[in-house]
Order: sequence, then structure tokens, then C-alpha cells
Amino acid sequence: MSAIETLLYGIGLAGVAVNAASGVLEAGRKPFDMFGMVIVALAAALGGGTLRDLLLDRTVFWIADQSYLVCAILAGMLSFAAARHWRLPPRLFLLPDAVGLALFTVSGTKIALALGTPWLVASAMGVVTGVVGGILRDVLCNEEPVVFSGQLYATPSWLGALLLVGLTELGVSAVPAALAAGTFVLLVRLVALRFDLRLPIYSARL
Repeated sequence: MSAIETLLYGIGLAGVAVNAASGVLEAGRKPFDMFGMVIVALAAALGGGTLRDLLLDRTVFWIADQSYLVCAILAGMLSFAAARHWRLPPRLFLLPDAVGLALFTVSGTKIALALGTPWLVASAMGVVTGVVGGILRDVLCNEEPVVFSGQLYATPSWLGALLLVGLTELGVSAVPAALAAGTFVLLVRLVALRFDLRLPIYSARL
């Protein structure tokens, strides 16, 4: 593998693991059995990348390499075991979710750029990769998706994707560009959670 391919592979596996964990931690608030937990974990970990690959007309990543599927299942089962033995804060899933958002935004954008897509499409694929898994997780848990009305979520993802595109166009090498963009997404998401930063909410005038 080239350095870029190795970087993307590592980021992808890490994103799958933390998103699977976030899925289990949120599903832990529901009376789901282990099978239900693993399904939520798989949706959170694989949903965004699956939609991205379908839109880009490429082989779905976890079908091309089952290591991602194995990673998601193992991370989900380990998180399930941990949640059964230790009392975890109800909102703990937000931390791995923020990390997963950063990792998937970077990997989705880099994959789209590597395929030669225009910059706006590449940034959109970063957002799709970053947020769709969380939407599926929330829907399966019968919760309102945080991306629709919670603290800034898709916004830091898109800004981070645009930052990565810009750094790449400026000739910044792959690792520093990915690190800068991923750190940006994570920090903005955490600041939004800390200070309850949100986009304006639509309210129809009667």
C-alpha cells in the first residue's frame, strides 16, 4: 500500500471502531439485546461509508475488505460487554461520536478526492460519510437525529472537509492535511457541545 492508502485504511478502521462504540453506547439506553446492539453498531459504523460508495459507484468498502465488518462487530460486542459491567454516563456516546465524525469526514473526503471528484462533491462525500451513520443510529434507537436539531454537527464536518480540500489544493502533504482537518472537526464539535452552539431553528410564523 502507498502512504495515502495506509493512512486512509487506518483512519477508516478507527472510524468504524469508534462509531460502532457510539452506537452501542446510545442503544444502551434502550432495552435492546446483544443482537439489537450489534445491528445499531453496524449501522452507525458502516452506514455513511456505504452510502458514499454507492453514490461514487465504487465497491462498498466493507464488502471489498471484510476487516471493516469484523472491526465493527468486535467494537460493538466489546462496547456491549463494557456497558454491562460498568455504569456509563448517558451522554458518553457523544465523545466517540465526535471522534468518529472527524475520522469519517477525513476519510470520505480523501476517498472522493482520490477518485477525481470536484471539490464540492468531495466535501459533500465527507459529510455523508461523517453523518449518515449517526442518523441511522438515532433512527434505530427511536431518537431525533442530533444532526437535525442538536449542537453543530454537520457544519463542523463540512467545514473540515472544505479545509482538507483546500490544504490538498495548496500542496500540503496527506498526513498533516488529514490531521489538521480531523482536529478541526473534532474541536469544533466539542466546543459546540460545551457551549451549546446550534444553527438557527426554523419556526413558521402563524
